[in-house]
Amino acid sequence: MTVNPGHLPRAAEALPDDRFLDREESWLRFNQRVLELAEDPTLPLLERVRFLSIFASNLDEFFMVRVAGLARRMATGLAVQSASGRQPREVLQRTGEVAHELMLRHAAVFRDEVQPALGDEGIDILRWDELAETEQERLRRLFRDRIYPVLTPLVVDSAHPFPYISGLSLNLAVIVRDPETDATMFARVKVPPLLPRFIEASPDRFTPLEDVIAAHLGQLFVGMEVVEHHAFRVTRNQDLEIDDDISEGLLQALERELLRRRFGPVVRLEVEESISAGVLELLTSELAVDEGQIYRVVGPLDLGGLAAIADLDRPELKYPPFVPSKEALPEDASIFSAIRERDVLVHHPYDSFTTTVQRLIEDAATDPRVLAIKQTLYRTSGDSPIVDALMAAAEAGKQVVVVVELKARFDERANIAWARKLETAGCHVVYGFVGLKTHCKLALIVRQDAEGQLRRYCHIGTGNYHPKTARLYEDFGLLTADPEVGEDVSALFNHLTGYSRQSSYHRLLVAPNSLRSGLVQRIEHEIDNHRAGHPARIRIKCNSLVDEVIIDALYRASRAGVPVDVWVRGICALRPGVPGLSETVRVRSVLGRFLEHSRVFAFENGGEPEVWIGSADLMHRNLDRRVEALVTVTDRAQRDDLLALLDRAMDEGTHSWALDADGTWTRLTPRPGEIMLDIQTHLVKSRRWRTVDG
Repeated sequence: MTVNPGHLPRAAEALPDDRFLDREESWLRFNQRVLELAEDPTLPLLERVRFLSIFASNLDEFFMVRVAGLARRMATGLAVQSASGRQPREVLQRTGEVAHELMLRHAAVFRDEVQPALGDEGIDILRWDELAETEQERLRRLFRDRIYPVLTPLVVDSAHPFPYISGLSLNLAVIVRDPETDATMFARVKVPPLLPRFIEASPDRFTPLEDVIAAHLGQLFVGMEVVEHHAFRVTRNQDLEIDDDISEGLLQALERELLRRRFGPVVRLEVEESISAGVLELLTSELAVDEGQIYRVVGPLDLGGLAAIADLDRPELKYPPFVPSKEALPEDASIFSAIRERDVLVHHPYDSFTTTVQRLIEDAATDPRVLAIKQTLYRTSGDSPIVDALMAAAEAGKQVVVVVELKARFDERANIAWARKLETAGCHVVYGFVGLKTHCKLALIVRQDAEGQLRRYCHIGTGNYHPKTARLYEDFGLLTADPEVGEDVSALFNHLTGYSRQSSYHRLLVAPNSLRSGLVQRIEHEIDNHRAGHPARIRIKCNSLVDEVIIDALYRASRAGVPVDVWVRGICALRPGVPGLSETVRVRSVLGRFLEHSRVFAFENGGEPEVWIGSADLMHRNLDRRVEALVTVTDRAQRDDLLALLDRAMDEGTHSWALDADGTWTRLTPRPGEIMLDIQTHLVKSRRWRTVDG
């Protein structure tokens, strides 16, 4: 169907005020699903350990960004009632209640289930007093040689103010007594962040780093009596704020803000359950936190460090090894010939990223017929072969344009480094738009074919150009030489690097101009088809569904009788199954070995399905404050594969979670004698069979 970029939703129907779930609580329920994987005894043990680590890291980011952002808006008077109808203070209170509940549950599953199970497998995580004397002696030497030299105890007295506690740092609060004066003092010892979180006392026997330090506090406070010590950890606001109207360069401004980030206000104080009332009172006073920001858990704190335990070389305790298929593109022929012959749809990590997307950029860098390469970079790895290929292409005299998004959250430092490296190599580096993040995943290669014709080869993806995460993140990518796509992507790059005001495209939907309106237009087209008796259905796969305009359009579709299936990984503010509002809506979530990351939008379109893939989630920031791109998949077989995948996720016999109208997620379990399908395992096996058959 034709896209009208200026399309507005049809006149709004009266919809109930309580039709949206709270986005913050919905995110916490997503992390609860991660925790449920850690609680699942049928999963390999070290994978359960990894999910415990992921849960902790996820929660850190939630507090640093979402909770901190809400607290900041409340402090400045800018917070408003949420779409769910909750006042800001209610949201913060409810968020704290759910986070407390989940943190206690997280600590309990580690202590009561996973830690004992590790012990049964010969992997012990022990406190200092549980170590053998020989192990303690080894760690005493380690402390003297590697830990003691980097410790800096900071005492608090009339001449020494309370020290600054950096965000996510693990610390020991120590009370010492002077035996000569009987005076007691508070001191803080920071646990060095560059040392292993869990120290190996002997093969496969570990103890928390802070326990090793605590056992040697006498060496830090010579002549003093150590009265008590307790571990604590603070989380600060680390969401990045840049004034988009600054006159200085964005690069310099970002570097300045990164230095400032460490000093944000405290939004969470984690303490071990055994902390004394006196020490806790001192910490809360000096850090200016209230009771609702204090999280007491059974130690050890900072279980994000369990990732190192999950990485132990014990393959029998992990998912079976998996080698991505290399069958998507022929290895013995030109990649340009293959793409020229037909569109290629790749599905990572099941299809190899190295032999498809990475190969495209690397081959383009060395191909003498390639004249120009243009690419967006949002996140990439520290030793990125794609960045190396772009630099090699520039050094070989090709025109290389790279749109680098400096403000990719928590990857800002890496992106600054790569931007400078690319510039040094001769690449034209563009930092996108003021006020908009460049989040689309695009590569454009201009090549002169043997007959002298200039042809454009494109990649439009749902995930970042990151070779390492491509082995862990589930994503789609379309490789095509279709002239219409080439024209679209060229126009979009001109929009990114110049002053083009392009707003309509042949096979792309682009935010912030036409993406939301294009999706709403298609939803309404399904309503019209259903009323006319034509086949109508809506299927969506995304990471988050928050945008009220899209959700309301889906509600209108459901009221009209259109079946709506939503496969979401994280946040979902839509209430499914509400009588008279969303009776035809089903919402599922799949979590597992790989992180579901792709975005797919499918519309039945009267029996000729229209399927789109791309970078955009259904959130305000994606649709209003980012440059995003979706591309339509035109190959019938590829469309059928995508539709079959969406249907498989919604099947009652598939391992997934189902969302209820009240916001609770229920994990679907097999009936007696039933074997449920795991989508990711199924896809791993199907690629393996395809490789063998080939």
